[in-house]
Amino acid sequence: MKIWQIIKKYGISFLFCLFLVFSFNVFVFQTYIVQGHSMDPTLQDQEYIYTSKLGHTFSSLPQYNDIVVIDSRIERKRTFLDDIQNNNFIQLFLRTPEDYIFVKRVIGKPGDTLEIKDNSIYRNGEKLNESYIKEIMKTPFKQIWIVPQHYVFVMGDNRNNSKDSRVFGPISLDHVLGKVISGWGFNHY
Repeated sequence: MKIWQIIKKYGISFLFCLFLVFSFNVFVFQTYIVQGHSMDPTLQDQEYIYTSKLGHTFSSLPQYNDIVVIDSRIERKRTFLDDIQNNNFIQLFLRTPEDYIFVKRVIGKPGDTLEIKDNSIYRNGEKLNESYIKEIMKTPFKQIWIVPQHYVFVMGDNRNNSKDSRVFGPISLDHVLGKVISGWGFNHY
């Protein structure tokens, strides 16, 4: 009889701790691995990054130049179930690939007009000073976007090797999963 009391006592404590860790990973903090070279030289391929998910949890708007993790499956609406399935703890069991996760820099916020011309980007008519980009962006023609409400415009730092909002347009805020706060091997933070 005593063994069941011990199992019950520690089992409940263990399950409670597991619930706390799981909740922390879903709502507060998560690690990801950078896939590819679109954020060179700021972030390297296979680099681990730490993200704050508080902005996603509370639907707050990221700031200019924030590096964010996004769900690139923009053709579908994200649900709470996605947040649960995409956390590190569940991924240990599901082992699904993270190829839908992109890491990009916020260039435009709602209401901004972004224009690419002369191999540079302009936000609301002002040329951006982007010391973090790898090389001069090559653009064969002029492009203009107006960022709608509840969306952001994101780009990779390696402009000539990045699939970003220039390809798939502005990203809905519910697809911004977190803000990068640190990483292993971070060179520029």
